[in-house]
Amino acid sequence: MIRAKTASWLLFFPLAALLGCVGVWLAGSSLIRPAQNAVGAPPADLPVETIVFPDAAGQPIHGWFVAGEKGQGAALLLHGVRADRRAMIDRARFLHEAGYAVLLIDFQAAGESPGTAITFGYREAADVKASLRYLHQRLPGERVGIIGTSMGGAATILAEPDVDANAVILEQVYPTIRQATEDRLAIHLGPIGPWFAPLLLATLHAHLGIDAQQLRPIDHIGRLSMPKLLIVGDRDRDTTIAESRAMFSAAAEPKQLWVVHGARHVDLYRYVGADYRARVLGFFGAWLRNP
Repeated sequence: MIRAKTASWLLFFPLAALLGCVGVWLAGSSLIRPAQNAVGAPPADLPVETIVFPDAAGQPIHGWFVAGEKGQGAALLLHGVRADRRAMIDRARFLHEAGYAVLLIDFQAAGESPGTAITFGYREAADVKASLRYLHQRLPGERVGIIGTSMGGAATILAEPDVDANAVILEQVYPTIRQATEDRLAIHLGPIGPWFAPLLLATLHAHLGIDAQQLRPIDHIGRLSMPKLLIVGDRDRDTTIAESRAMFSAAAEPKQLWVVHGARHVDLYRYVGADYRARVLGFFGAWLRNP
């Protein structure tokens, strides 16, 4: 009887380890799974042109372009993880009303843009560069701003030193993929969650051919020389206020920090509405129209 129980325990541990490894692998696969969807018709209240342009490898980036008033500047809008260009429509509306030209894109592996995996800003950085090239070719001489939310902000930072923009707004951007992973595991699994972060991050190389050291926006933000506005929520658990303040400290001047009180990891424009609109238009007005 004792030998049978001992044998059972000896079988249990390797089986549990195997099941744990399979679970981590499946979780990693789920996180990077493409989020491709048909985005449907553009909003009827905007004079939208549906466009497709190539990235550096010749792969198509799908998006919407909204013409603005000549000489009034342009804005590139970059969505977060598992979203697409539709997440930025509300921002496009008030920017268009203010006279800006606007470009909304689907990152690779999102919306209608092809791609094999979400990479949390790493491959998406090439889409930022391609989008800026498109804007500068289409609107020569216009000053260009960027609004990047979450992964869109990370992709903007990771695109340095080739971020050919005159002003950048970064919303709730993670400092390192390790911290982002630990934060999200803590939300879903409680105090034990962060212990699983190394295992989950170990799948990055196998899945994507990259490692955690290549996903550290905090190491790159100091090399963005253009004016920056960081917008963060003080109740955000996906990117904590301490992490956001560390990002701000690492950023080079000129820079501004706006802490939205009570906000979690949400659409900050929808959360504060008119205040967001005023801040963004004031920031872009200062640097795109009156530099």
